[in-house]
Amino acid sequence: MFRRALILLVFMTTWYGVVAQSISEQTKRREEIEREIAFLDRQLAANKSKQLASTKELNFIQRKISNRKRLLAQIESEIRTIDALSVRKAKEIDLLNSDLSNLKKRYSHLVYNAYKHRDKTVWILYVLASDNLEQGYRRWSYLKSYSQALKTSAKAIKERSTRLRDEVSRLSNMRMESLKMQRRREQEYKSLAQEEKRARDIISQLSKKEREFRGQLTEKRREMERLNREIERILAEAAKEKKSSDYKEAEADRALSDKFENNKGRLPWPVKEGVIIEQFGQHYHPVFKNIKLPFNNGVNISTTLNAQAISVFDGVVKQILVMPGYNQCVLVQHGNYYTFYTKIDKVIVKSGDAVKTGQPLGTLAEAEGNSVLHFQLWSGTTKQNPEHWISR
Repeated sequence: MFRRALILLVFMTTWYGVVAQSISEQTKRREEIEREIAFLDRQLAANKSKQLASTKELNFIQRKISNRKRLLAQIESEIRTIDALSVRKAKEIDLLNSDLSNLKKRYSHLVYNAYKHRDKTVWILYVLASDNLEQGYRRWSYLKSYSQALKTSAKAIKERSTRLRDEVSRLSNMRMESLKMQRRREQEYKSLAQEEKRARDIISQLSKKEREFRGQLTEKRREMERLNREIERILAEAAKEKKSSDYKEAEADRALSDKFENNKGRLPWPVKEGVIIEQFGQHYHPVFKNIKLPFNNGVNISTTLNAQAISVFDGVVKQILVMPGYNQCVLVQHGNYYTFYTKIDKVIVKSGDAVKTGQPLGTLAEAEGNSVLHFQLWSGTTKQNPEHWISR
């Protein structure tokens, strides 16, 4: 019985370690979502001076709603994990109680027998009354082991009692943490309801301005098409240059391309902190669902006012250009890969410069209280989704 209980305790302790690690990972994911929500709050606060509802504010709110739902799912997961762990911990405490009870019974029996034969003379006579030396040695060994058994049992009781007290304390903490997370869940649901109401209010206000937005969209489409044509032209020329490059240059490009590719999903962000407000690909207008937006060859990242655009990898500045609606733009070559950074107000590099990972390229322009970086990533002449490349 004692051995079975011990095996169960070892198993449950191991399981507790695995689950504790799971809780730690869940907490880390939750904190990442919370940081992004806090950043969005700061971005919204920077736009409050404008007073008027805008698609930018709507993008922020909708991103917050998405994060809030992710946060609630994460909190639910943590509550389930903590509650499951609490159930296991309660069972472990029951086992420890049972184990401790058995140890105490055994110890009481040993103490009772020791008390009955407490006269040392009796013990000595018991040994001396042996028929031979071998029997005397066995009796002496028994008396010695009996004494050791008393000490071992006392030590085991003390250890189990200490562990039981610690486990009861842990269980209490788990239950408190579960209640704390449940209260947090209620607060998040209230925040979500408020944000969804604000989103509906903005949509209601913006829905009255369809003609104005259609005009803005037409101009935005022209600007984006000009930008995309220029990028495609530059990359097509770069591809021709590569065909005529010598063997040594081609090898260097291939080596850098391999390093770049090996970092897929781990590239640093092109800004110190930010949140993606417009994703890669084809999307519809957030208010006018029948209006298809221009295909986004990259991502739009909202960041702090006048933040710096940062190179995501070692490379060479291929070209710097100025485009309507996108301010100054920097194209960086990384072997056969290219990254493109736009909406820069002050560029601090020049064409031909070698740049390192994390090196600033310039200061972003102001955009309604903060700054937005339009960032693209290409493999040769094939556009890539930057979210698949930068770290999460």
